[in-house]
Amino acid sequence: MPAFLAHPVARFLARRVVYSAIVLLGVMVVTFSIVHLVPGDPVRIALGTRYTAEAYTALRAASGLDRPLPAQFVSYVGSALTGDLGVSFRTGQPVAVSLADRLPATASLAVVGLVIALVIALPLGIWAALHEGRVSDAVIRVGSQLGVSVPDFWLGILLITLFAATLGWLPSSGYTPFLEDPGGWLSHVLLPGLTVGLVAGAIMTRYIRAAVLEVVSMSYVRTARSKGLPPRIVTLRHILRNALVPVLTIAGIQLATILGGVIVVEVVFAWPGLGRLVYDAVAARDYPLIQGAVLLIAAMFLLVNLVVDVLYAAIDPRIRLS
Repeated sequence: MPAFLAHPVARFLARRVVYSAIVLLGVMVVTFSIVHLVPGDPVRIALGTRYTAEAYTALRAASGLDRPLPAQFVSYVGSALTGDLGVSFRTGQPVAVSLADRLPATASLAVVGLVIALVIALPLGIWAALHEGRVSDAVIRVGSQLGVSVPDFWLGILLITLFAATLGWLPSSGYTPFLEDPGGWLSHVLLPGLTVGLVAGAIMTRYIRAAVLEVVSMSYVRTARSKGLPPRIVTLRHILRNALVPVLTIAGIQLATILGGVIVVEVVFAWPGLGRLVYDAVAARDYPLIQGAVLLIAAMFLLVNLVVDVLYAAIDPRIRLS
C-alpha cells in the first residue's frame, strides 16, 4: 500500500475519487448510447439548406460518424480525457468553449438559488422541529408541501407577472456578468434565483425538520436538558451540530440538482446557462454538445458530492473509517 494511503482520511478520499471516476465512465457510456439511439440524422440537420451529398459525406467524416460505434466511443473517451469534447455541429465552435461560456451564468444562478433556499429552510425547518405538533409546525409543513408541489415554470411566470410586468421592479429576462456590472447581475438573477430557491427551500425545509427531530430524540439531548443547560446551548451545541450531516446531504443534492436541472427556469427567464444550451442542442440533434454538456453536469454533480463527503469527514470522524 502506498504510504499516503496509510492515513484513514486519505483512504476515505481515495475511495470516493475512484467511485466518482467509475460513475463518470458509466455516464459517458449511457450518454453515448442514448444519443446515438435518438431518431434523426444530426449531420443532415446541421447542414440544413446547405445540404449536398459531398458536404454530407465530408461532415460525417470530419465528425467521425462514419466509423463504427465502438471506435467512435473510444475516440470520444480519449478526447474527453484531454479536455477535447469535439466541435458543435450547429455553431462550429468547440464544445468546451461553449460550455465554459455558459457555466458562469448557471453557477451564479445555482449559488443564489441555494442561498435563498437555505435562508428559507434553515429557520423554518429548525423552528418546526423544535415546536413539533403546534400550529406553527403545521403551517410550515403545509407551506413546504405546497412549495414542493408548485411547478417551477409556473412559479417563475407568477414572479415575472408580479415583479416585472405589474410592479416593474425587476427585469423579466436577460443576464449581465457579475464582473461587468454587479448591480445589473443582481437585478437579473433575483427572479430566476427566487424561483429556484423557493422550490428548493420547500424541499430542504422538510428534510431539515426531519433531521432536527431525529437528533432531538437522542439520549444525549435529553441528558443535556436534564442537567439544566440553557435551551439555547442545547440547541446550538447538541442539536444543530449533530443535525448538520443530513443537512449537508440535502444541501449538496439541491446544489447539484440546480446546476444540472434548471433547463425550464432558464428557458422561462431567457437565462443563457447550461440548461438553455442543452435545450437548444437537443432540438438540433447536436451530438457533441449534448454529450459534452451531460458530461460536465455529471462531473459537477460528482464534485459536489465529493466536497460533501469531505465535509462529512471533517464534521464526524466516524465517517472517515466507513
